[in-house]
Amino acid sequence: MNFNIIFAVIFYGLLYIFYLKHKNKFEVQGKIFALYRTKLGIKLMDKIAKKFPKTLNFIGHLGILFGFAGMIFMLYYLFKGAYNLLFVKGATPVVAPVLPGISIPGLPELSFWHWIIAIFIVAVIHEFSHGVLSRVYNVKVKSSGFAFLGPILAAFVEPDEKQVKKKKKNHQLSIMAAGPFSNVLLALIVLLSFNFLFLPLENSFIEPKGIMIVNVESGGPASEAGLTANSIIKEINNQEIKSKTDLFNILKDFKQGTLNLITDKGSYNIKPIFKDGKAYLGISIIDVNGVKAGYPTSLLSIFLWFNMLFFWIWVISFGIGLFNLLPFGPIDGGRMFQIVALSLFKKEKANNLFKAITFISLILLIINLAPFIIKLFSWLFGLFS
Repeated sequence: MNFNIIFAVIFYGLLYIFYLKHKNKFEVQGKIFALYRTKLGIKLMDKIAKKFPKTLNFIGHLGILFGFAGMIFMLYYLFKGAYNLLFVKGATPVVAPVLPGISIPGLPELSFWHWIIAIFIVAVIHEFSHGVLSRVYNVKVKSSGFAFLGPILAAFVEPDEKQVKKKKKNHQLSIMAAGPFSNVLLALIVLLSFNFLFLPLENSFIEPKGIMIVNVESGGPASEAGLTANSIIKEINNQEIKSKTDLFNILKDFKQGTLNLITDKGSYNIKPIFKDGKAYLGISIIDVNGVKAGYPTSLLSIFLWFNMLFFWIWVISFGIGLFNLLPFGPIDGGRMFQIVALSLFKKEKANNLFKAITFISLILLIINLAPFIIKLFSWLFGLFS
């Protein structure tokens, strides 16, 4: 029984009922983008902007520097990833669609509720930051609310675009950069909180029991040896394995030959391959933990659920923050690039340059996502063949 599908059906069923009851308040664009406008959060945006104007102005300008640095990094990152996929045998994608049911090497499975909650938190903070910086520069926020791009939940804030265009270029850039910058800051805060608050709490009542394989890369060394997902690794070359650190230490020192893995399903001999000078097995793993004596076993399940939620907020927030800095179409990075282009060149030349960089970004993105697009079409073809 796939609970992700059941939860998704229930969630979207309830949303569809909400849509039918409030249909007149929704604005549908292009048949796949639905907006529900409210005034939620606008007073709070105004209150924060009035209380910390100088600090927020400084953060806004810091966001501009981060925004353009992130834009250059993302273009380089996608270009390098595209080059490797096209010309380097066995290269893995550097970006992936973070959706429930899509297996990403090196990451645990993403459940439906973790996805929905993380996306909602990240989207709200992203848009709220746009709204706060808009109010810092006295731009009216006309509305806020939530939206759907197909099945993907989103939030939005709607500053008065006419007022935005009349502001100084650096103020316009601050407003655009606020969303991605806040996402990366959120990712950093979550990471620090996890390391300095969550992990010490975890260590107080949880102890490691081993590691579990959650995904086996098709065609990789582990797959060739016969390992399967949901196996628990107990020993490697007669060394007991209690945590991911134990495995990483073995792989770090491994130079050549074969590894003998003992799991709860049997014994396997694996010949690792080397990537960037490191031994690679082609598996995704998670720690298997248990509670210490004296604590209720139910505490572990609750803790692990929130553990995974923090993890996915970090991953999704960081990913969305950087993705939005691409100089691509209507997203924040694209608008930042367009603002600078229009300030440096005549309108026609600036627009042509913007179209060119958008096209390049789109091509790089498609190449990097091609392995997942091919898998999707193969799956769909298999359904109807």
